[in-house]
Amino acid sequence: MPASPAEWRYRVPETPSWWSRHRRTLRALALITLLALCGLIILGIVRQQTGTLGLLVGLGLAVLPVPLLVSAFRWIDGVEPTPWRNHLFAFAWGAFAATLVALLANSLAANWLITSFADADAQSRADVLGSAVVAPVVEETAKGAAILLLFLFRRRQFNGVISGIALAGITATGFAFTENVLYLGTAFGEDQLLGPDALHESVTAMTFFIRIIVAPFAHPLFTALTGIAFGIAAALPSLGRTLRILIPVLGLLTAALLHAIWNGSASLPDFTFLFVYALFMIPVFTALTWLAIWLRRLELRTVRDTLPAYAAAGWFEAPEPWGLASMRARAMARTLARRRHGPTGARTVAEYQHFATSLALLRARAHHGTPAPDFHAREQELLHHLWHRHGIAGPATASAAINLNRYRPPRPPGWGGPAAGAPGGPPGGAGTAPHGPLQFPVR
Repeated sequence: MPASPAEWRYRVPETPSWWSRHRRTLRALALITLLALCGLIILGIVRQQTGTLGLLVGLGLAVLPVPLLVSAFRWIDGVEPTPWRNHLFAFAWGAFAATLVALLANSLAANWLITSFADADAQSRADVLGSAVVAPVVEETAKGAAILLLFLFRRRQFNGVISGIALAGITATGFAFTENVLYLGTAFGEDQLLGPDALHESVTAMTFFIRIIVAPFAHPLFTALTGIAFGIAAALPSLGRTLRILIPVLGLLTAALLHAIWNGSASLPDFTFLFVYALFMIPVFTALTWLAIWLRRLELRTVRDTLPAYAAAGWFEAPEPWGLASMRARAMARTLARRRHGPTGARTVAEYQHFATSLALLRARAHHGTPAPDFHAREQELLHHLWHRHGIAGPATASAAINLNRYRPPRPPGWGGPAAGAPGGPPGGAGTAPHGPLQFPVR
């Protein structure tokens, strides 16, 4: 025993302070209060510029693409879904905080530019420069702040490129929603001033067509580049500190550049805007959509190829990895569990699917890179959660795989195997024991 108490390794636990017990709650309340204040301020600004009727019209029209876009990003992130609270924060940040920062910064920059150009054409030059140079940098930085915060404070739930795309897309969807309320409400006000009998094209209809029909994906497309960059940094923890900083910065600059090209094309004459839309925006959007779908399928294939090794060790039935590697089989498994055990059973299967996916991706990332120092602790934790849900979720998952003809004879594990000297019982303590967690071979 060490002679001095200062050298003791194990000490009597100290009573946690009031701040230690309540800091998470207080931080959440502070964040909610901040976003609510930003929302009230931006609501007041938009109402001042559009009027009450214009605000209501803008809200009614701008909300139309939101469910579709949010559902699309949730679908992309569906293999290992990010918690709703993270996506809710991302949307609220984009809709309230990011738009408030962008609106104030763009207004200050526009006023400064107007005073800097001492000529009769100062207003138009300031508008073009502000739209094509200042606004893209300000807006993408404001939206990217949400991704940075989640990357820093929700690191375990931000684990790859798909997570980055989904978070970036939902943040930008919130930003575009508030921006569309302002533009559509202002357009409606212009139509009201011209009167119903005036011979003119409806400004509201044109704004709605461009912003809601033609390019509802514009802001999500720009910010997705920032999300991809943060996702790369999250998926490759072995990167050096310089690259972990440089890659997100390059992603942000690329997003701002794409945004600047889009905004700048709107101020150019003739059909430049349509050419940029058809020859540049659509191909980039198509490429990013293909990337997101390919990564989603890659995650499912990783689940299918990784979990059979755990099935050989006794943690899963042989058909389960194939049922967990199919979104259709997952849905059927939840349906089967709901029929037999009610809503609690369906929720148990959904949790089982989430933990199984996390386990597969955790091991695949460690196998293709350097295992994290806490890899075995995280693996044991996930196996513990899986074992306690296996009684309900395992049969439903295996039945779904067999019913959909997803099951194929398992391949021999490419690495690992039953652990030597595994514990004599499951992590929870009851039931037939699997062989234990897998071990990495010594390299």
